[in-house]
Amino acid sequence: MKEFQKDLINWYAQNHRPLEFRLKKNPYEIWISEIMAQQTRIEAMLPYYKRWIKELPNIHSVANCDDEKLTKLWQGLGYYSRCKNIKKCAVECVEKYSGKLPYTKEELLKLPGIGPYTAGAIASIAYGQRVSAVDGNVIRVFSRIYDIHEDVTKTSVKKKIEELVDESLPSKEDISYYNQALMELGALVCIPKNPRCELCPIQKYCDAKDPGSLPYKAKKKARRIEYKHLYILVYKDKIHVVKRADTGLLAGLYGFDEIKPEKIIESIELEPYIHIFSHVEWHMNATLCIVDKEDLNYKSVKEIEEHIALPSAFMPFLKQVKEYLWKK
Repeated sequence: MKEFQKDLINWYAQNHRPLEFRLKKNPYEIWISEIMAQQTRIEAMLPYYKRWIKELPNIHSVANCDDEKLTKLWQGLGYYSRCKNIKKCAVECVEKYSGKLPYTKEELLKLPGIGPYTAGAIASIAYGQRVSAVDGNVIRVFSRIYDIHEDVTKTSVKKKIEELVDESLPSKEDISYYNQALMELGALVCIPKNPRCELCPIQKYCDAKDPGSLPYKAKKKARRIEYKHLYILVYKDKIHVVKRADTGLLAGLYGFDEIKPEKIIESIELEPYIHIFSHVEWHMNATLCIVDKEDLNYKSVKEIEEHIALPSAFMPFLKQVKEYLWKK
């Protein structure tokens, strides 16, 4: 095991990406980056992360931030409930921990929106706690090392892999680099398709006969399809936006009307769009409706783009309406 740890850490020292939020070992920055990186490649996440840290450099600034500004900073990352949990977590940290994240994995797990992986990443990378940080990359690496053919989406199998990772942990002095090395190995070498086994520093320890076939996951159920028709109301050069309900998908964010207006001067059918969430697909049609009066919910394109968190599900329609307005 010591040779395994040494080979992996030495590889990491020479090959890791210069990710500032990990190199600095700032607990707050590690926390934000890890939440943002869920379901998003790090390379795609970085511009959002840099913008966030520039605007909100610490936990106190998040706790005091206006909700509208917070969701606007998050716009484009999806899974907006994570953004809401960041705010809840920041408020709790200010109230209970003097505006800092607690040191232990156990305490971190008590905070809103922080699961076992994120808690382990913060505790081990920032604070040097000897705990594991098991994400999808690490599950993939260990399922291949131990040639595990059971369904890794099952809780019992995940627990089995977590126990194997825990058994592999080095001393506290090396824990930060070791956990990051496992993450980097999964991101750069032990990748989902066509793993780069010839570049793997721990290939000699790997039992997988067909690494590319692992980890095994049972087929997911087909996504539910929901059909929607949007009515995008336009008065002169302004567009009507509505705040969505506080529950359900995209709760509390902004979108377009789903009820046809009583009076329409002119209407134009827009190109339909399908937006895919993790468990549901929205098959959307939309009608651009020219109306003859406005209210306070009509906003210019500039206002929408700069101040309103419009989810990516609605962006293709905003683009079409912009094109219409430019041609006028």
